[in-house]
Amino acid sequence: MPAQPNILFVFADQMRGMDMHCAGNPDILTPVMDRLAAEGVRGSRHYANCPICSPNRATMFTGTYPTTHRLLFNDVPVRTDLPSLGTLAKSHGYATGYIGKWHMDAGPRDRFTPPGPDRLGFDDFWAAYNAHHDYFDTKYYLDTPELIHRSGYEPEIQTDLALDFIRQQHTRQTPFCLALSWGPPHNDYCYVPEKYRALYDPEKLHLRPNCKPIPRESLDPKWSHLPTTRDYYAMITSLDDQLGRLLAELDHLGIADNTLVIFTSDHGDMMWSQGLLYKCVPFEESIQVPLLLRWPAGLPKNQVCTTPIGSVDLLPTVSGLLGWEAPSTFEGVNVTPWLRGQNPPSEPDSVFIAFYNKYVFRPDFPIPEWRGLRTTRHTYAERTDRSCWMLYDNETDPWQMHNLADDPGSVGLRTELSRRLDRFLTETGDPFLDGPGMSRHFNVQVDYVY
Repeated sequence: MPAQPNILFVFADQMRGMDMHCAGNPDILTPVMDRLAAEGVRGSRHYANCPICSPNRATMFTGTYPTTHRLLFNDVPVRTDLPSLGTLAKSHGYATGYIGKWHMDAGPRDRFTPPGPDRLGFDDFWAAYNAHHDYFDTKYYLDTPELIHRSGYEPEIQTDLALDFIRQQHTRQTPFCLALSWGPPHNDYCYVPEKYRALYDPEKLHLRPNCKPIPRESLDPKWSHLPTTRDYYAMITSLDDQLGRLLAELDHLGIADNTLVIFTSDHGDMMWSQGLLYKCVPFEESIQVPLLLRWPAGLPKNQVCTTPIGSVDLLPTVSGLLGWEAPSTFEGVNVTPWLRGQNPPSEPDSVFIAFYNKYVFRPDFPIPEWRGLRTTRHTYAERTDRSCWMLYDNETDPWQMHNLADDPGSVGLRTELSRRLDRFLTETGDPFLDGPGMSRHFNVQVDYVY
């Protein structure tokens, strides 16, 4: 077997970090995710630096912030001259593959991404589609612009392709780096097999205390597929099954001990917390995402890492775990020592979070462009005029129901957090402009933003 560990990087789309049984949700069925946590490390404070699809995906794959990789909004192209997970793995002798939703190319969303630099080093196998969310209409491109349609549930088909790739590389005795991007539990929430919905009795599910479902008639008609907790949990359990198939194959081939498995998501989903859906906001349900890592040869078992970790830290951490030299472009932190429970004194204490364009789900709650921090204790966000938009003490107010943005007793705290935010803005070259201003400043042409 190859001395280098294989890399299996699996991620969901729009899955909240708190929605695993091992993370404290008593209702959800995630036995495989729970097993992965027990056999490895779970990051309990893992946050999307930019809680929307394209920008945060590019951050995960390049270890840089959107102001560097330039994918500030959905449906604009990522820079292809930055080291990425795919290019780094290729340079270390790995066979690279990518399966599933890509969403790091320009619009339109059915765009074919040809072989070459636009694939960020995933050169050996490609079965991807830029972006869609009908999970009963599986579609993907290989190396030609002929679209392939398959019948069946998309995560199952994508997992079939992943298993084939893993078996092929095992036969060739080649270390592999495979990224598998599942679409669920991203809306539309109705696209999940009934057998998974049947696992949940909606009358027995517990809503988060900050949940405030909004009647459909009070919303814009374009929001046609509003979720239920049952559908959302069913989607996650469907992914848990597919994750189980992957782990079973690693066991069957005898390569589980020599494979670094990572499971995460690109952002979360409000799911009616604060009366909101989807993402784009600094609330915990939007920014907190799962992080499970298992590598028996290099990581401890049954460890919970409470260090704040951003998506920007994933690639630097993979590089650190595997002993790769870190490119100078990395802007994230290698958190390997904290994953291993070594806890050196310079522990990261905050994650920079940002959103670069306006967004409206509820007319009475418009979401501005914002920048902020998620520290070990607080959530802080400012508007472009540098006024405080949100401040929450997540120890005393875990459901974020008491905004301290205008609290007279929190003036000193707001001042300190604003100073810390200043440092991130300077380090990332962020002029903190509104959406059109950011587009002009970075010469980014925006076709779509949601």
